Amino acid sequence: MNTPPFGHGSASAHAPAAQTSLPALVRRAALILALATGLGACGGGGDAGSSPFPPDPGSGTPPPVQVTATPQACAPTNPYRGDATAPTTVGSLAHEKAWLYSYMNQAYLWYGEMPAVSADASTYSNLADVPGSLSKYFQALTTPALTASGKRRDQFSFTYPTKAWNDLSQSGQSFDYGIGWSTVPSAAPWGVKVAYVEAGSPAAAAGLQRGDALVSVDGVQVDSLTSRSALYARLYPSDMNSHQLVFNTRSAVLAGATVTQHPVPLFKVLDVGGKKVGYIVFNAHMGTAEADLITAFTQLQAAAVDELVLDMRYNGGGYLYVASQLAYMIAGNARTNGKVFDQLQYNNKRAADTAKSATPFFSTSFYFDANFNPTRTVPLPTLNMGRVAVLTSADTCSASEAVINGLRGVDVDVRLIGGTTCGKPYGFAAEDNCGISYFPIEFQGVNAKGYGDYADGMSATCKATDDYSHALGDVAENQLSAALYNLTNGSCNPAISSAHARAMSVHGGQVARLLRGPERESLILTPRLNGP
Repeated sequence: MNTPPFGHGSASAHAPAAQTSLPALVRRAALILALATGLGACGGGGDAGSSPFPPDPGSGTPPPVQVTATPQACAPTNPYRGDATAPTTVGSLAHEKAWLYSYMNQAYLWYGEMPAVSADASTYSNLADVPGSLSKYFQALTTPALTASGKRRDQFSFTYPTKAWNDLSQSGQSFDYGIGWSTVPSAAPWGVKVAYVEAGSPAAAAGLQRGDALVSVDGVQVDSLTSRSALYARLYPSDMNSHQLVFNTRSAVLAGATVTQHPVPLFKVLDVGGKKVGYIVFNAHMGTAEADLITAFTQLQAAAVDELVLDMRYNGGGYLYVASQLAYMIAGNARTNGKVFDQLQYNNKRAADTAKSATPFFSTSFYFDANFNPTRTVPLPTLNMGRVAVLTSADTCSASEAVINGLRGVDVDVRLIGGTTCGKPYGFAAEDNCGISYFPIEFQGVNAKGYGDYADGMSATCKATDDYSHALGDVAENQLSAALYNLTNGSCNPAISSAHARAMSVHGGQVARLLRGPERESLILTPRLNGP
């Protein structure tokens, strides 16, 4: 399930890279954002020929930081300016780029590594595609530094329409078929399969199931597509028209719809050798996850489970406060009281922000309203676990990794079963300007022991391949079976480990990934709890 970002967005290998035309953006805005009328009251005027830009990074003294100017000066051809969270006035694309540079120079964790970029270059100055121009400029300003393994350190910063982000992060709503798509290789043949189906979605109504392999869309063989962006365009609808999808097991006619993601689609108690093992599938740290997690843990607490398996193989992250609550519900008060869950470390311009940004283990609910005002604060249930098995993959990212790291910081024995996590100890706070939200990496998080160095991911305790031939929660499913074996025997199942090694050999070391954008791999602060 995914709403594609406009422009280039993230540099992540599994995010789409194609630009979107202005007509397509406007059409998608009408669909995804449910805009019934025009794009706001800003009108008139073209872009100014001379721009009020500050100097490029490295070309002299940085300009004064002014990231909260009111009203926001917006280009008249910006299709999202009507969704700005602050008053706006008619400005220019140059004004928006100037604001963006100033914000990056203040907030970006690696502002000192920002490349010298000519903001006036034609690549960043297309008035017919303001969002795309801004996204390209934004990405050009991010650090080119690499991690120890050779991947880009910042492959996560992205831009997104503000209203679409609010819909997704607070209510879990996006426009698609309701399918989590998985692909194995980085080039055709893509090996596209259904990883999961959202309840109540068009895909669920059509009877699609985990493991169904996609063959074609509207007569086009998916393995004939030559780029991930082309594949992405086929798998995520941009309109309400019907499309013919042929799978290895069935055919389905699907039309895009507003789909609400269920962050906790499954939880149950398993009887394993006379022990009660709680199992929870947790797919996103969104605002609605709080209530779902409380329900799940309340019932598992009442069942007096002996062990816990937390399935976060598809969880790309979300709100930090939800991660903190989840960690508390696993570990309990005795282990977490007075301890730091995640200490945020900002750049050297923001030492004061670092000093006041220690996130505790939250022990109560919040049930925030749309303005992040808590509406109901009650004690959270807890399982008081000294150990937990977490099912992981390369799609386990950000806030999900913070849960693992935070628990290890208070000496909970966290056993990772599956694959190496994505490697994102970083996060951000959305900043809106003219209806576009910007997400440059702003901080790195460390646990109570001061550890947060996992930019190349957290390695699995026991390696196991995702098993699309079994439903999630089936004790015969590969990763769950490996977790239960480990909790019972204290070691890795040799048969499953060997099968994983063979699978990696067949696929040249490549692992299955969800096809999704960077907005699904995030560690987000709330304005009232975690932010400076």
